[in-house]
Amino acid sequence: MDKIIAYTAGVAKGNPGPVAAAVYITTAKGELLKEAKEFLGNGNSKFAEYYGVMLALQTLVSLYAEKTKDMEFAINLTSEWVKQQLNSETPITEPGLVPMFIEIHNMRVASFPNLTFTLISQKQNKAAERLVDEALEAK
Repeated sequence: MDKIIAYTAGVAKGNPGPVAAAVYITTAKGELLKEAKEFLGNGNSKFAEYYGVMLALQTLVSLYAEKTKDMEFAINLTSEWVKQQLNSETPITEPGLVPMFIEIHNMRVASFPNLTFTLISQKQNKAAERLVDEALEAK
């Protein structure tokens, strides 16, 4: 099976302000598999970006259940610091993110042995950004 790619986005308008997260999941060939978006209330952009990763992992588990352990996944995100923190390359400096980091780590250990985090440009993330904007507008 080809690699499954999840494009994530998380935005806070006002930072802090209204927050939303989204994920756009495709095959390696770019075929759409699933979209998900969620309005989260008020928060900051760091919370929103972490939540985008959590939403991606939760959506992938709902799609593939136990099969995730034998599949290959890439989480594409636009935040270098989130990528570095989730790969344990840099410390988490905001204590409120620690519980989310732990949840993502636990999901990764339990269900995603073949998972990579990839930094992409905003231009490459238009579909996820569109979804997050839709979630904010629909609040």
